[in-house]
Formats: sequence, C-alpha cells, structure tokens
Amino acid sequence: MPTLPPTPPPFPTLSDDELMRYSRQILMPAFDIEGQQSLKSARVLIVGCGGLGCPAALYLGSAGVGHLVLADDDIVESANLQRQIGFSEADLGKSKAQALAKRLNAINPLVMVTAVSSRLAGDKLQNAISEADLVLDCSDNFATRFAINDACLKARTPLVSGAAIRAQGQITVFDSRQSDSPCYRCLFPDEGEQELTCSEAGVIGPLVGMIGSAQAMEAIKVLTGKGKPLLGRLLILDAWTMEWRSMGLSKDPNCGACSQT
Repeated sequence: MPTLPPTPPPFPTLSDDELMRYSRQILMPAFDIEGQQSLKSARVLIVGCGGLGCPAALYLGSAGVGHLVLADDDIVESANLQRQIGFSEADLGKSKAQALAKRLNAINPLVMVTAVSSRLAGDKLQNAISEADLVLDCSDNFATRFAINDACLKARTPLVSGAAIRAQGQITVFDSRQSDSPCYRCLFPDEGEQELTCSEAGVIGPLVGMIGSAQAMEAIKVLTGKGKPLLGRLLILDAWTMEWRSMGLSKDPNCGACSQT
C-alpha cells in the first residue's frame, strides 16, 4: 500500500476572549478565522529589542502570535527612550528583553512571551531559529545579521529583515523554502561592509517605528499565507522626503551562502 502523507495538525481553537480581542482582524474576509488560527499556532523569534524590535513585537503580540521569543543582551538606557517605544523610565537599567516581555504580557496576556537576555550565537542561535516558524532580524550590526541569515538558511526558516539609520530604512523578506529566494548575503556579500550605528550617526524615532511596524506586517503575511510578502523586493524609505523606492532582488548564483540551497 502507498504511504499516506502525515495528517497536518489541526488549527488551535480560538476562545471567546480571543474571538473578541482579534475581531477586527477576523472580520476581514481575506484574513478570517483561519488567519487568526495561523497566528495563534506560530512561534516567532525577534532578534533585537530596540527601535525595530519594540514596535514589531508590540504589534505581533497584540495581533495574537501564539509564542514570541525576544532576544537581546542589552539593557535600557536613557538614550533609547527617544525611539524604543516598548520602554519607560521605570525600565532604565533593566534587561530590554525582559522589560519588553513584561510590556507585552500587560497588553495581551493571551500570548506566550519568552525573554532571552543573553546574546544568541553559535548553537544557541541555530537552535532558537530551528524552533521558530519565522525570524525577525531587528538587530543593529552586520555580524549578527549575517549569522541570522546563515542560521535561517540552514533551518529553512523564513526571515523578515529590517534596518534603519539616520532617516533611511529598508525592509525585505527572505524565504529559503523557495528555491528562487535570495538571502541577505545576496544583498550584502561582503562582511567587511562599512557600518554605522545609531549612536554614531543618529536616527529619527518615527522611522524605526515605521520599519518595525512594516516587519510585523510582513511577518503576519508570511505566517498566514495572506497577501504578497516582500519576497525578491527591497523597500527603501527616505523619511525626510517620505518616498519609498522598491528594488528587485534576485538570487546570486555565486552566493557563498545560498547558491547551493
């Protein structure tokens, strides 16, 4: 007899509280109950709980993603409060991951939030990404972004990548489950790229809110299969002129990271 494919696990049931809380999403025909169930069953890893990670986590937690894992080894400082909207003065000196998790639990106690206050690297990073259905790269340095990219490729985990500096931001989606999807190294092949940080170059607060919120939107699309994610497209925002540019991205056949996947 032919072997039958495994039966996919059933979608989780939504409680009355969840149906009421998420009603404005469920009302949309393109989203409906099925979309909400997809979010509830998902586990999402957010690497970086700063300017991008705060709005992304707050929107995904509010939207009903079942399990959010927040990873950041930094603490909240006064200079963060200009743009990192998950924190207040009461959080100064505290772990960013733990403070943001506490904020999310206060907003939506129906979702599970895990705070990781140590740096994810090596096997720890690989394991965390392998356990996730989706990863949001909200980090602020090339080394971490390259490591996240490589681990996502190995685990075949979709990646929503965002970045912001000064008044410019960018966002795209990589999904190695699709054979024609580029990866982060197709966009930035050189790990020796010159790098500026917000503490050196500055950043305008609303910009990171816009990019982080866009990352949350892209995550919802990938998790639910609704809409058209930014696969093979890079959106670039100039906040001073409020102009978005869309640039096509192709898989580099000579990419050292994804050319064999």
